[in-house]
Amino acid sequence: MAVKIRSLLLFSAVTAALGPTALAALPTVNVRVSSTAPANATHVIPDNFIGISYELSSFDTLWGTTPKTMPVPMQNYMHNLVARLSKPLRIRLGGNGMDGSTYMRSLNETVLEHIDPDAYFNDIPVHFGPVLFDVLNAMYEKVGPMQFMIGLSMRNGHDFTNIVELAQDATSMLGSRLDVMLLGNEPDLYAGHGERDAYEIEDYIPELGTAIEALTEGGALTKGVPMIGGPTICCGWTLIDILNAGMDQYEYKYYTLQRYPNHACSGVNERNTNMTYYLTHANVGPYLTWNSEGQARAKELGVPILMTEYNSVACGGSPISEMFVMSLWAVDVGLKAASLEYEAVYLHTRELGIQYNLFDPPSADRNLEAGWRTGSPYYAALFLAELTSPNGNIVVDLNINNSTTNANATAAGYALYSGADGTLEKFVFLNFNESDSQPFRIPANLTDKIEYRVLTAPSVRETKEIKWAGQTIGDLGNLQGDQETVSMFCQEGCVVDVPGPGAALVVLGGRVSLFSGNSTLVGSLSVGSESGAGRAAGHYTSWAGLVGVAAVSLVAAFWT
Repeated sequence: MAVKIRSLLLFSAVTAALGPTALAALPTVNVRVSSTAPANATHVIPDNFIGISYELSSFDTLWGTTPKTMPVPMQNYMHNLVARLSKPLRIRLGGNGMDGSTYMRSLNETVLEHIDPDAYFNDIPVHFGPVLFDVLNAMYEKVGPMQFMIGLSMRNGHDFTNIVELAQDATSMLGSRLDVMLLGNEPDLYAGHGERDAYEIEDYIPELGTAIEALTEGGALTKGVPMIGGPTICCGWTLIDILNAGMDQYEYKYYTLQRYPNHACSGVNERNTNMTYYLTHANVGPYLTWNSEGQARAKELGVPILMTEYNSVACGGSPISEMFVMSLWAVDVGLKAASLEYEAVYLHTRELGIQYNLFDPPSADRNLEAGWRTGSPYYAALFLAELTSPNGNIVVDLNINNSTTNANATAAGYALYSGADGTLEKFVFLNFNESDSQPFRIPANLTDKIEYRVLTAPSVRETKEIKWAGQTIGDLGNLQGDQETVSMFCQEGCVVDVPGPGAALVVLGGRVSLFSGNSTLVGSLSVGSESGAGRAAGHYTSWAGLVGVAAVSLVAAFWT
């Protein structure tokens, strides 16, 4: 697919903006920042900080039933992310449904089979078999490096035969592409959901030992090589209590948490449709620090923390879950999690019709056709995929206008430092205002030039006209439009004007650069889902030349 990237040269003293011209500008924020990472900021997030989490029951409609029927749009959706990373894209398969599903080695013609047409929509069990791993490997070969996380059920605490078979096959069929196996999904809800009677931490810990022993005896685990993650709690238990009860005696590769700020399990209400909550940066910290004591203990033990599932509203979302507000919120959560020393975060997506989904086919039986819908959280995934550098980054919340505690603040910002030497590399500026642009002044003598891209939409309520770097997603998961980058001199300081609402990713100097090119892998259904297409052109490029003392260019390259 050829993509035309246009070139336009403008001149301006110190400011430039992308997107529609704002009617008014808010008071300029003077960015106060150190050129090197603060002494207390040492956590480096890897380049593959963002991951995608899938509910198992919907996997056949999203990734296909066999390696020969993988939907073209999903290939594009995944390659758009893979192309922006230097490390494998993180993919999780799990959720309540996987915890209630059964692995069947004899199911060798399709990924999965639905077994209960009347299943509760938040917990859909299936039978699944080895074809699942064939599809994972085939997608890897199509789109590029990925690392997989597989869920193992703890619901039956007395017989782990089935998960041993699943773990054996995952290990043998995925090989080094298998990152970790998650032991149990939300065990703190087993009793509340009626899966187990009066299930508490003191019941859980001994069963962990039994499960790990069975997995080790079955050859799926090797002592000294951590391949288990957990506890994947969400709601009722705390990580510190589980560690203190004895989980810290076992070899874990990751400790895992998942959390939604609101839920719609009993339907839509005032709380789960309160857009103001998601537009308030001060709410993000408390949302992510509910297990701060356990996270501190994990750091002492040297075990990384993952947020293996997050999105806006649990139990399928609410009407605001598909709006642009959630693009901004998901970006803010990702960056805040990085600053709070999470190792990675996974945006969750489910079956057709769930309001917070990242993407949906036109129908469950038309997934090989065009007409896919892109949800607002997918744009956050694009932003976060392009955010990090190959050497990783240290992320610091700049607390702009006391935004970490001031509920009335409409601007927020982060500084990103090199994971290699701690020098300042990037900024992210967020403007939660509905209509007014927000100027951010970068101080003099910090860098000689900058480049930046903008994530924006006409309104926080927008569901379709969302753009990242001037591009939107078509109905094949393909990027459409010209890739737009603003460049300007900044030796004497400069101002980045972020549209309201919007977010900007700003790169300083010439040491790192933004992704450039066309990440669409398959541009037409005529190519066919079996053959796919040649790899799209896309890479991290060096800086474009700047013209004039205060030039601003909407950078465009060439036909590919």
